Amino acid sequence: MMRRAVVKGVGHYLPERVVPNAEFEKTLETSDEWIKARSGIERRHFAAPGQTTSDLATNAAKAALAMASMEGEDIDAIVLATSTADLTFPSAATMVQHNIGNTSGYAFDVQAVCAGFVYALSNANALIMSGQADRVMVIGAETFSRIMDWTDRSTCVLFGDGAGALILEAEEGDGDTSDRGILSTDLNSDGRYRDLLYVDGGVSTQNTGMLRMEGKEVFRHAVEKLAKTADTALEKVGLGPDDVTWVVPHQANIRIIQSTAKKLGVEMERVIVTVQDHGNTSAASIPLALSTGVANGQIKQGDLVVTEAIGGGLAWGAVVIRW
Repeated sequence: MMRRAVVKGVGHYLPERVVPNAEFEKTLETSDEWIKARSGIERRHFAAPGQTTSDLATNAAKAALAMASMEGEDIDAIVLATSTADLTFPSAATMVQHNIGNTSGYAFDVQAVCAGFVYALSNANALIMSGQADRVMVIGAETFSRIMDWTDRSTCVLFGDGAGALILEAEEGDGDTSDRGILSTDLNSDGRYRDLLYVDGGVSTQNTGMLRMEGKEVFRHAVEKLAKTADTALEKVGLGPDDVTWVVPHQANIRIIQSTAKKLGVEMERVIVTVQDHGNTSAASIPLALSTGVANGQIKQGDLVVTEAIGGGLAWGAVVIRW
């Protein structure tokens, strides 16, 4: 027998304001066609003035709780992945904890940019596997619209705001790949590439800063590293691409998604794609795609799901889940 972290519920939230590509034509030398051709993005959502990352996260958390038929007090721990927390401290996770009425658990943030949700899932799995928690809520939430340079057409059209949440619960499995739950994880980072994707400010520099990216270099690293980390995570449990029901990638760019799937040996019919509807929501993109995939009837119990993501750091990783 083996203790497993099994998915019990998912949920997501997107802010009300929808921003189509055409809106950028008013202020930038760009077009709907240009943005779609290079990214696959058609629209994104922006948080309302005064609407914070923890607000988005709370809405996603409540949706996941409703699907799992749980209350806030049923959760032992909250791990929230974000690079755009409301405040320097306390963590956005503790704000969500309060908002869902949880007083007996513990909550903390994880920061690995676009790879944040994969890192948070891995940490949540470790908490359950080690017996430090029985039920863990994992959230990815971002308000990237607050760190955009609106004069940089190469970046500001790519990102959006949103949140997704997933609830894991400990269950006993047989210890093989037929078990439901997280089967393997693979995490990586390499600080040599920090200048490829970063925000040029922060608390210590006393400047909020804006997002900066070397797009072509990030693309090159993304395809190579995403395919490799997914392969590695599968190999850890003796599985391969043919065993995968769904790949749920970080939703950054349709060309990265397509190139990674090809390199991995998985046809696009087995890839969940939502980037057209919400753009790159960083740590929120995988849980948004998971929740959408479940809502659309694509992801079903027993399916083998692989999630993979890469973000600033560079940080990247993958998680294999039996749904």
